[in-house]
Amino acid sequence: MNITYIEKLRNVIAIKGSNLVAGLDTDLLKIPRIFANFSNPVLEFNKCVITATKDIVAGYKINTAFYEAIGVKGAEALEKTVKFIPDDMIKICDAKRGDIGNTSEMYARAYFDNLSFDSITFSPYMGRDSIQPFLSRPGKLVYVLIRTSNSGSGDVQMLKLEGKERLYERIAADYRKWFQEEIGFVIGANHTEDIKNYTESADIPLLIPGIGAQGNELEALMRNIRNNLFLINSSRSIIYPAGKINNKGEFISKIAENTLKINTEINKFKVF
Repeated sequence: MNITYIEKLRNVIAIKGSNLVAGLDTDLLKIPRIFANFSNPVLEFNKCVITATKDIVAGYKINTAFYEAIGVKGAEALEKTVKFIPDDMIKICDAKRGDIGNTSEMYARAYFDNLSFDSITFSPYMGRDSIQPFLSRPGKLVYVLIRTSNSGSGDVQMLKLEGKERLYERIAADYRKWFQEEIGFVIGANHTEDIKNYTESADIPLLIPGIGAQGNELEALMRNIRNNLFLINSSRSIIYPAGKINNKGEFISKIAENTLKINTEINKFKVF
């Protein structure tokens, strides 16, 4: 019998002592030149990152746009990267999907059935039938985007409805009412009051981007988290180490050092 996503999440957080996920948002133009001679530089880069971090992080978030942008080699890198991640770790597909039911079914087959991701990020605008195919897979979870970390997030998410209610609050309430434990939320690290509210009211898994290169304060974030089902994503701060890289061994060592530093900081401010 498959365990639920939340059970897997609790297990890996406890075993690894980590609520950190490494974002494999790998940009071919930014990776060190030592990978240039490999047949698939992005794949080799990712394998080194995973080797360096697998004992420190709870899992990995892969933004599919970075792989789609480089065509066939990107598709190969995506598939083989997911397979290289140990099965007991969390594998998040950051694809921000959300379409009519039969199209969402194809996305669910691609990312859950074929690539074996554990969860996916989801744009909620098209409603409940657009999310249903993802939730029909046992042991999977959908992270619904409600409060994102980008500067334009308030253009739509903060629209006023009746009284003081905002659009993102209605979306969050409706999706929880419809699907309860089968979903989590994406909330940017800069929205600490929302993070406090949603982790205080129920055991809702949160995926929290915005720490590291985006510059939000980790201590302020941690003071407002009220359950242990959260994952903090860090991408650029982990995978692109400063300074010249001379070989793969040096790269792996620097990546491990970066990751351990971030995870230690998270645990230092963790209140439970």
